[in-house]
Amino acid sequence: MSSMSTLADRTSSTSSAPRVYAPQVLAYLKAIARDERPLPAEQLQEFGQYTATDAREAIPQSSNTGHDMNKVLSYMTSPHGNAAIMPAEQDLTYPISSYFINSSHNTYLTGNQLYSQSSTDAYRDVLLRGCRCIEIDVWNGDFKSSTADTEEKTEQKKHRFRPHLPRSLSPRRSKGSPEKGPSAANSSVRGESLSLPTPWQSASTAARAEPRVLHGYTLTKEVPFREVCIAIREAAFVNSDLPIIVSLEVHAGQEQQEIMVEIIESVWKGLLVHPSSHECEQLPSPGELRKKVLIKVKYVAPEKVTSPAAAVKATMRRKESASSSSGSDNQGSKDAPKKKKSSIIEPLSALGVFTRSYHFRTLTSREASAPCHVFSLSEKKFMDVHESHGPTLFSHNRNYLMRAYPSGTRVTSSNLDPAVFWRKGVQIVALNWQKHDAGMMLNEGMFAGSAGWVLKPKGYRGQYQGQNSGVSDESQGDAIAHRTLSLTIEILAGQSLPLPIGDFEPDSFKPYVKCELHVEKPEERTGAAIEGGGKCKEGEYKYKTKASRGVHPDFGGETVAFSNVPGVADELSFVRFKIQDNEIGRDDLAAWACIRLDRLKPGFRFIHLLNAVGEASQGLLLVKIEKLLS
Repeated sequence: MSSMSTLADRTSSTSSAPRVYAPQVLAYLKAIARDERPLPAEQLQEFGQYTATDAREAIPQSSNTGHDMNKVLSYMTSPHGNAAIMPAEQDLTYPISSYFINSSHNTYLTGNQLYSQSSTDAYRDVLLRGCRCIEIDVWNGDFKSSTADTEEKTEQKKHRFRPHLPRSLSPRRSKGSPEKGPSAANSSVRGESLSLPTPWQSASTAARAEPRVLHGYTLTKEVPFREVCIAIREAAFVNSDLPIIVSLEVHAGQEQQEIMVEIIESVWKGLLVHPSSHECEQLPSPGELRKKVLIKVKYVAPEKVTSPAAAVKATMRRKESASSSSGSDNQGSKDAPKKKKSSIIEPLSALGVFTRSYHFRTLTSREASAPCHVFSLSEKKFMDVHESHGPTLFSHNRNYLMRAYPSGTRVTSSNLDPAVFWRKGVQIVALNWQKHDAGMMLNEGMFAGSAGWVLKPKGYRGQYQGQNSGVSDESQGDAIAHRTLSLTIEILAGQSLPLPIGDFEPDSFKPYVKCELHVEKPEERTGAAIEGGGKCKEGEYKYKTKASRGVHPDFGGETVAFSNVPGVADELSFVRFKIQDNEIGRDDLAAWACIRLDRLKPGFRFIHLLNAVGEASQGLLLVKIEKLLS
């Protein structure tokens, strides 16, 4: 896994440019100073205010006087020269459902979904880069076994991949053969010889097994749940004190869940939101949850206990249930046929205070109006709901939390198009951060310069006044202004462009710029089927320049023009720049940038580039931008 730059590094890298410019860039800056390339009126006023030493000098000078070259260099080197406006300080007083939240899917994985490594560093990495919602898939732990158990454990790990293999390739049991695994442990000679008092306690070592984190039914490697929790505690609030959401996907048995609760309460002590004695009636704001860890876990209604005797009976029922459900998976076996998924114990469920996960049935079900519920939908299921109940889906997401995640068929860890889901009001769009594709580039455009919580446009926010606002039929087309866009970008020159990964010869580098405009499709507003569903692909409008040469290329002022583009909501549209190497066959990615349209500044500006794996670089692209929304 690549070592990514931290949020602080990325912010500093885009706030200033090197003061020594390559000749190709310097030639254009000199033309600006001599007024051979005049600053647009709005930028001229900004330049005058920046360079003024008193109020009189703040008045823009006549264009025929030219400008002091040192002042031009200073201005273009400052944050004013950045093509991207850094987001204003967020208003953190709205309910958490009123924000887009920077989110990760299967956070523990470092590569593909089938056989890559799991790592605690993956959690540190995404949190330091600004992620505020992470995922943990939790499975039963293996107890420390004797040599006699090694063969069975090896067989269990071998079967972990079975559900992804054709039936003809899967190991078969004869109909009369007994089921291997923990369910027979109580009666087997092996189990009696070890004298195991509980499924997770070894009498010989007095060491219990603890839950593991891995992608179930695959060959991905595991990591201890406790170590994951420690990594999260260490990195969660280094670069931001805004809350994080931990999405738990629990596959562990009930006794292992008790260990999970113990670990969570111990490792995250002081960071948890404690259950309230009264029912959740309204979501809090991010500002009220600073340095807090919110647990998203399946909600289980508490049992009503009316007497001490009833309480004892309830406890016994829970333990009996735990014993019976863990019979087939207390050694981590996941190959039992038609095994019913373990239920969630109340102590674990109770940790989900403001983020209670419910199984999605319909948008009109009783739980769909519970203030603290969260629905999680795969991209395919989401598209089905969009087509059948588009306006209701959007209205639901104005008031309540929803999470969308990539399809399970994305074995290479590719990503969906997050912008489609944001435009439907989804707060938590989970992405595979280890894959630097179009989805992650758009994610950078949304959250760059923020602390991982971005306030939705006004029409996307619900109305909370101490009670549920209900579900209306308001569509996303009515919630935000849609205008006609004309965008012109003159590509002037580049400086210090990164080379594609694995390339080391600047002289053979033939870069070109590909510019893409990602805007809302009409089908998104009408509820019609969206071409490609949630798949992330090239922008609806795109243009490719001619290739230049070297890491300091002169693109000669080639112009990209997107004229009279209809139905554009600039707060939810994006401009993506990719620097690619012109080669025979596949053109490798060298660098990129993605800017939300409402943050794209007109005038002569520098676009600050990330390298192919999303790290901050010294790469710059000098452009002139003209933007008109009418």
